[in-house]
Amino acid sequence: MLESPTMSRQRKLTPLDQLLCRADNALRTLTPGTTRANREAPGEQPQPATEPSGEAPAGLPRQHLAGLMRINHTGEVCAQALYQGQATTARLPHVRHAMEEAAREEEDHLAWCEARIRELGDIPSRLNPLFYAMSFSMGALAGLAGDRWSLGFVAETEHQVVRHLEHHIAQIPSSDARTRAILEQMREDELKHAVTAEGAGGADLPPPVKTAMTLMSKVMTFTTYRW
Repeated sequence: MLESPTMSRQRKLTPLDQLLCRADNALRTLTPGTTRANREAPGEQPQPATEPSGEAPAGLPRQHLAGLMRINHTGEVCAQALYQGQATTARLPHVRHAMEEAAREEEDHLAWCEARIRELGDIPSRLNPLFYAMSFSMGALAGLAGDRWSLGFVAETEHQVVRHLEHHIAQIPSSDARTRAILEQMREDELKHAVTAEGAGGADLPPPVKTAMTLMSKVMTFTTYRW
């Protein structure tokens, strides 16, 4: 049986332990309905999937709102993979633990987004396994580059996520209090992660790396909105 995070911190994990933990996280992240939030989802009680007019509660077409939440859900899948990849190759124990703790906090976001997608009568992206694998690889490479660069990668990723969430929040009218509350809480948490990573000594990434990250994000948003 896999150990809980608390048990994991009580002794040093063997390479096999770490492999099993990473595999367990991947399966829980990619299997719908298995991720449970530690915090109650922000906002009002669940709203119906559609109004009689066929529109989402926000006044936006239901399909568009579901597409936005599907993008956010895949973003959280990528966040899980990034943090797990970085924790795998992090050199300092406290950095590894910080990555694992951040991944646990992101599980709330993952569960909230999936629940909202279901309320809207839609499903998460079918491309999640592909983006998980890509993000895990990127996280592992960042960890191999050194903890300063790994933390810098976290900070830049979270700053880009914050800007992305702000763009989505701007599209959600105040009448959809549930969706706005979820996205606003996510934005607050992501900004905290960015500031924490910077304060821990994260290096400022070179402009070409930031540009490549932005391009990958655009590919993700374009594809997962539809599929």
